[in-house]
Amino acid sequence: MCGIAGIMVRDGKSPDASILETFARALGHRGPDGEGKYLAGAVAMVQTRLAVIDLKTGDQPIYEAGGGALIANAEIYNYLELRATLGDIPQSTQSDCEPPLHLYRRDGLSFTDSLRGMYAIAIHDPAEAQLILARDPFGIKPLYYVETEDHFAFASEPQALLAAGVAAPELAPERRNELLQLQFTCGRGTIFKGINRVLPGETLIVRGGRIVERRRRTALPAGGPEECGMDEGLRRLDAALEDSVLLHQRSDVPYGLFLSGGIDSSTMLALMSRLNERPVKAYTAGFSGTAVADERDHARELAKTVGAEFHAVDFTDADFWSLLPEIAGAMDDPAADYAILPTWKLAREAARDLKVVISGEGGDELLGGYGRYRSALRPWWQGGRMMRARGIVEGLGILREDSASWRDAIAASEVTATEPQRSRLQIAQAVDITDWLPNDLLTKLDRCLMAHGMEGRTPFLDTQVAKAVFRLPDSLKIHKQRGKWILRRWLDRVLPAAGAFERKRGFTVPVGEWIFERGAELGPLVAANPAIAEACHSDRVIALFKSTKKRARLAGWVLLFYALWHRQHVQRRQPEGDVFDVLSTI
Repeated sequence: MCGIAGIMVRDGKSPDASILETFARALGHRGPDGEGKYLAGAVAMVQTRLAVIDLKTGDQPIYEAGGGALIANAEIYNYLELRATLGDIPQSTQSDCEPPLHLYRRDGLSFTDSLRGMYAIAIHDPAEAQLILARDPFGIKPLYYVETEDHFAFASEPQALLAAGVAAPELAPERRNELLQLQFTCGRGTIFKGINRVLPGETLIVRGGRIVERRRRTALPAGGPEECGMDEGLRRLDAALEDSVLLHQRSDVPYGLFLSGGIDSSTMLALMSRLNERPVKAYTAGFSGTAVADERDHARELAKTVGAEFHAVDFTDADFWSLLPEIAGAMDDPAADYAILPTWKLAREAARDLKVVISGEGGDELLGGYGRYRSALRPWWQGGRMMRARGIVEGLGILREDSASWRDAIAASEVTATEPQRSRLQIAQAVDITDWLPNDLLTKLDRCLMAHGMEGRTPFLDTQVAKAVFRLPDSLKIHKQRGKWILRRWLDRVLPAAGAFERKRGFTVPVGEWIFERGAELGPLVAANPAIAEACHSDRVIALFKSTKKRARLAGWVLLFYALWHRQHVQRRQPEGDVFDVLSTI
């Protein structure tokens, strides 16, 4: 994995080379192993490299005979197969990122169609005077851009665009409202005015500093559920997942697993144990001395069953108060998902031994695991309701303007997801895959791991896996009010110790406990933060932090995260000390 950034100026002159130095400093954590720069005509690009495949000759930019140059934040898992299709085209590296450049020269703008992997790719083609940006269909790897009257600029993280001065840290109020209500933001626009996302699966063509064309490659196959029995479904699932995990293990550096003890990560453990001769290195987080479920004992027993090397990581209340400012600082595209806390510390601990970690992200979305899917399928008189019908802080009376417009982007995704023949379950899954997955879960994984120079891989999020399972009958996904039914059946066969059919408490982080314990002290500090004071009634925020209600505690967590995030990314003030030190500093 890497960090990439670049600029195309509109007047045709050569960009100031110093901007590349700023980009490189801002993205250095994403690529501590090397740095490459490119400057040609009106285009300048830079890559900071985390060396994972082809450690000797894989530096970037990569060039091809037609004059094209590529930089990428990518792992193309089927690169060996792609190399075989390129025939006698000379290749100068053994990098997984070189085939896309030659495919572009051979196939034009459809070059991404054959890629299996996670990627944010930039190609400059001087012969056509164009810059091409492409992002993988699930949006596993981030890519952002700014388009102004003077230039078009792009980067792996918004903070790099802000640091280089090609964008300003000005909030988009509608996106701020999304964040407070949903814990993430949706669609193309980010929380910063003028900074946009390249959408998952999108390819942009830029000429003269302007976007002239957009193309989109979808992650999900078209069509409704197919007829398929359990035996055939299990066979299809096993083949697709084994193939994906096998490809995702291609690496020239050590790799391991984040093991939560849940269905998805247990599936990854079973497959990695099947495919590896050496013991899998597994890392599990837990929370000592709290009321939430601690998964470490179960995960330890699972690891012992398959002979994995188990590493337990404790996340404490002291970690919460001391690390949260730094974690919020890493989340420049904000996602107030409390799972950032254990993910960040797991990455810090695993980075001592590994560069690559495999995660079970995506299993719920592709195989119908969330309770909200089951709720969405029930009629209203049986307690059913649409997904995300109520915002996190909606109706609590703390916002100065409590508008329902925060749900507009989700509603638009619902309309787009409603394709002919799709079932209600498929529509719900597609909505999550459009926004929740890339803008919350995958942003969390990317920032928390890249903050420690680590790469995260997600074998569920593979186009071939999606092709195999998304159109399975709804009854193979949800059965007897349990999601991921077919995956549970599969896991029960291959790793019975996982307890695939046992009732388990969902994974959670005890942020509510920790906040309530110090709520009387914390509330006034959060309420006094300029970002909170602008959006909320201060007296009601103070009262919120004293509440014992679960929903109030979740709202308190989102406000606390936003206050810390705003201080660093909008006010541009670096954190010093713990949560209380940071919030107390005027």
